[in-house]
Amino acid sequence: MTTSLKITLVAACALVDKDNRVLVAQRPEGKALAGLWEFPGGKVEAGERPEETLIRELDEELGITVKEACLAPLTFASYPYETFHLLMPLWICRRWEGVIVQKEHKALQWLRPARLRDIPMPPADEPLIPALIDLLGP
Repeated sequence: MTTSLKITLVAACALVDKDNRVLVAQRPEGKALAGLWEFPGGKVEAGERPEETLIRELDEELGITVKEACLAPLTFASYPYETFHLLMPLWICRRWEGVIVQKEHKALQWLRPARLRDIPMPPADEPLIPALIDLLGP
């Protein structure tokens, strides 16, 4: 069965600290899926490569500078929401410049990969967790 859902490409990044914890950000009130925890990133704009999207979004959302060479592709999620189909590649980043600042999200937290299952996340983010556990350990 085919559907006519538009595909939306969203690039996401798992920022990983020296203790192998992953940064998650809580979606702010007034946005779709408000209150859920997600990996930082955003919608890929026309003419933009996903890596460029991440560099832009991580600066806008968290105030950090990421070099493309520090982004490593890990996995992706493909999820049919009611009004669009989300395709979301996930990159890993262990190196950035600057101090992470909460600019757009309601809250930020660092979690061990297995703990990601304990927080409410958008359905498209949940399939990304096993790859993070495989890479970083629980």
